[in-house]
Order: sequence, then C-alpha cells, then structure tokens
Amino acid sequence: MAASPRLIHGFREIAPAYDLLFCDIWGVIHNGHAVFPGVTEALSAFRRGGGTVVLVSNAPRPNGAVAPQLDRLGLPREAYDAIVTSGDVTRSHIAAVADKKVFHLGPERDLPLYQGLDIHFAQADEADVVVCTGLFDDTTETPDNYGPMLRAFLARQVPMICANPDLVVDRGGIIIYCAGAIAEAYRAIGGEAAICGKPFQPIYDAAFETAAARRGSPVAHGRTLAIGDSVRTDLAGAAAIGCGALFISGGIHALEAGHGEGEIDAEALAAFLADKGVVPDAVMPRLIW
Repeated sequence: MAASPRLIHGFREIAPAYDLLFCDIWGVIHNGHAVFPGVTEALSAFRRGGGTVVLVSNAPRPNGAVAPQLDRLGLPREAYDAIVTSGDVTRSHIAAVADKKVFHLGPERDLPLYQGLDIHFAQADEADVVVCTGLFDDTTETPDNYGPMLRAFLARQVPMICANPDLVVDRGGIIIYCAGAIAEAYRAIGGEAAICGKPFQPIYDAAFETAAARRGSPVAHGRTLAIGDSVRTDLAGAAAIGCGALFISGGIHALEAGHGEGEIDAEALAAFLADKGVVPDAVMPRLIW
C-alpha cells in the first residue's frame, strides 16, 4: 500500500522552511476566469514574511504579456515579485532561426511572443520552422484535427518549437488542449520538436537568476519550493532541480487524485502519486494561507 502523502491545511504550515517560491499560474492561481479564493493572501503573506515569489508559467507569451492578464483576473502585483514564462525561453529559440521562414501554429493572442524579433512568417506549406503556441481554436479543436498538417510537416522534415509543454489545462471546469499535446502528437509520428518551459532546466535557470536579482543574492535549491498542479511539469521539474514541491491536488489531476464532492480520498491520492512515481513534500487541494 502506498504511503500517505503529507496533507496540509494551509501553506503557513510549511512556509518558514522556504525563502523562494516558484509558483505555477494556471491551475494554482486561477482557472482562466478568476483567481482562486485564498491565493492572493497566501502569496502576499509569504512575501510579507521576507519570501520571494516568482510565478513560473508555461504560458507561450513573454512575461510582460502575462502580467496584464493577471491584473484582469484579479491578482494584485503585490502578491508576486516577478514572472518567468516558457515564452521567455522560447524567444531565444526563435531568435536562433530568425533567418528561416516561420509558421505560427496557435491563436493570435500569442503573437506578442514575436514582438521585437525580426521574423519572416510564411504559410504552412512554405515554412522552414513551425512555432507552436497552442491550437488555433482550443474551444472546439483537439490534436486530432492537426493530423494532416503534422504529416505534411513530417514529409518535409520541418522542425517544431513548442512554446508551451502543457498537454491540457482546466479552463473554468473544461479541459482544453495546449501546445504540448500538438508537440507530442508530432513526436509520435517521428517529427522533431524542441519543447520549452517546465519541466526543463532553462526556465528554472531563468527563474533562479530573476530571484537572485530581486533578492540581491542567490537562493539555495533546498530553500526553494515549486508549487503546481501538474505531475508532468511542476512536480517533475521540482524533482529535476532538487527543490521542494507542493502539489495542488485540486487542479488538472483532481479526479485522479481522489477529489470527490467532499474530502480528499487519502488512499486514492497516495495511489495516484505512487503510480506517477512522484513524492511531493506536501499536498493541499488549493493554495491558501
């Protein structure tokens, strides 16, 4: 029988052990429509105690485009110190292929990703590189809609740059597909896809550098806590860099992780985490102080 993970009732129970938070955004802070109750106070209280909060997101847009979205959803800027996104990391990959013809696969809202870069855009059948930020219409489409396009890219050996490793997110109770699902579908048929963001090292390097700049000195990995709702990105990333992990079990894994209409099923949660091979330092349904 799998060991029961440590269930906590409030972040205050473990906050003193850490100086730095790498906090996921979608699924932890908001659901695409509104900020979850209690999140603002939890992050603000940690900062009032001397901690630093860096929001680390697989958003396929630069950090400067994410902050206004958080403003609209109701997260005050006093709740965090900085934002680092997979879009920030992706821009360096795009800059390296600036001399090639690029096809943008994703919604227009992600076009800020290219701002300030000298990019030569092209249609899909003429492109040398495809940059995937998501589905064109994630409200109606699935990765299956892109089969013909991906096979055409494969026939010409067109490499893909994926700006968001997430497979899915929960948007107001509805699961929608992300760029990572397209990249995985392309890899599954033999395509080449460079995937930016969590759980890979470059985004964490950027986050640690950003935190050090804000604090005036580096923070040890052991005094850093990653907060997230995804086993594949947040928990795997925390394990890879050797920092603590707080699993928010009420996110995209809610049903698998033992969430019903009442209390958490501790046995189901333990079995789920054991099956995934991850051991977070603590678990709570939602981030509250």
